[in-house]
Amino acid sequence: MTDFTTPTRRQALSLIAGTSAGLVLPESFAQSGKWPIKPIRIVVAFPPGGLTDAYARMYAEQLTAKLGVPAVVDNKPGAGAIIGIDAVAKSAPDGYTLLMTTSGTVWQNRVLYTKLPYNLDKDLTPVALFPSGPLVVGIAEKVPAKTIQEFIEFAKTNQTSMGTYAPGSYPHMVADQINRNHGSKILSIHYKGEAAMWIDVASSQLQIAIGSYQAFNTVAGRGVRAIGVTGSYRSPKLPDVPTLVEQGMKDPLVALEGGLPLLAPAGTPEAVLKILSSVVVEGADSERAAKLRESFSIPNKPKNLIDTRRDWERDVPVWIKLAVDLGIKLD
Repeated sequence: MTDFTTPTRRQALSLIAGTSAGLVLPESFAQSGKWPIKPIRIVVAFPPGGLTDAYARMYAEQLTAKLGVPAVVDNKPGAGAIIGIDAVAKSAPDGYTLLMTTSGTVWQNRVLYTKLPYNLDKDLTPVALFPSGPLVVGIAEKVPAKTIQEFIEFAKTNQTSMGTYAPGSYPHMVADQINRNHGSKILSIHYKGEAAMWIDVASSQLQIAIGSYQAFNTVAGRGVRAIGVTGSYRSPKLPDVPTLVEQGMKDPLVALEGGLPLLAPAGTPEAVLKILSSVVVEGADSERAAKLRESFSIPNKPKNLIDTRRDWERDVPVWIKLAVDLGIKLD
């Protein structure tokens, strides 16, 4: 537990700066002078299982160990992550309710939906961005394609479906971009998470999907094979599988890497945000974190609060522009 009753000069200046920027300290925080004094809830906008949930559960354990109060994960999937995001966006900005979700649900969704029950520009603030690493592009064994270009040609003359883990998610946008740029008609089928999606690829109910290495690996060689990975570098677990960029795809989306943001309600005290972020950064060096990243084939670590904010300012407009250019609307 951290005591703010007698702050250092640096802490005091930080709090004053936060207040002058429109930050209002919650009454309970101001009166007690200590944080935390009760359990912390991490809302995950997806079902149990998968990378988002795994990061959240690891972080909850780290918070509990570091701060001395219980931190619990509360899975609230549904409506393309809107249910979980809404629960956090409307929570008190006191550091006791946090959100773990995918980047698309808090970046592109502000333009993919005409109306949302919250304002993604104003109601949430980033704490950290957990990296997702290269995502695997896997196809059903029955599909006669060995590269993404061969799959696109196949999709031009055959009915094909791509599994996505949420409406407006990265795979959904990739499918739409391929259709627009290459004349295919890939149908996006949305799931609440990855597990069922990959099972349906293995049974050939879907022809293609994009997702995390670990989820893909549960069906690899059992009806599914990798034909590429997204992002700018190869997956450490699949060194012989070229990126989509290496295969000649010029669609800008396939070169980008999203992530799993940890967010708090806007107005959460700067001192609390710094503590929450510091636990992420310190925890990234733990054996547990290293094993999780190794399991999901993720070579990078999350960044501190300052770097997260800098990357957020740089990357979010790029993702939003891509979503606007595609013209997808989910309502």
